[in-house]
Amino acid sequence: MKTLTAVTLAFLFLLTAAGSLPAAPLQKATFAGGCFWCMEHPFDELPGVVSVTSGYTGGHTRNPTYDEVSAGGTGHAESVQVIYDPGKISYDKLLTRFWHNIDPTAKDRQFCDAGHQYRSAIFYHDEEQRRLALKSKQALEANKPFKGTIVTEIVPATEFYPAEEYHQHYYKKNPLRYSYYRLSCGRDHRLKELWGDQAGR
Repeated sequence: MKTLTAVTLAFLFLLTAAGSLPAAPLQKATFAGGCFWCMEHPFDELPGVVSVTSGYTGGHTRNPTYDEVSAGGTGHAESVQVIYDPGKISYDKLLTRFWHNIDPTAKDRQFCDAGHQYRSAIFYHDEEQRRLALKSKQALEANKPFKGTIVTEIVPATEFYPAEEYHQHYYKKNPLRYSYYRLSCGRDHRLKELWGDQAGR
């Protein structure tokens, strides 16, 4: 038995050294933080994030359009779906980045955008994500650097519908319009009030 164990360990070592062990499968995380234009870049720049897609989730209408979601009748939230490599970045890190890019005290709005479609939410995909999301919220409630009740929802993920192509990576396609919107919406000013030096990080 000892010989078999030694052989097995040696085999695993050789596989690891040769890079032959299968990589952990990519995972997804879904967050709503108001305007999805403003939630792409914070995740895009993180090492280990493979892709970020703007879209709609949490509603009751199939294949909703931007106009339908914006009107507020579909129940969806503007959101982003993050595909990431858990071997390079943890879900905890994504949660931290999420919190520091939203106003968790605002109910059914984020910054200048008002309505249930602009609510903040964490849509968990499995029990482990739920556990980590609740843990992070509890930790934030115990040590929050701001006043006010945290109203961000933590709810099961439902069908995610990618938004229209012109919305995808809007900050890259239309940098001037994006910057003007972000400034006029007061997003960065409010984030600084809430999070100080950790704003956006």
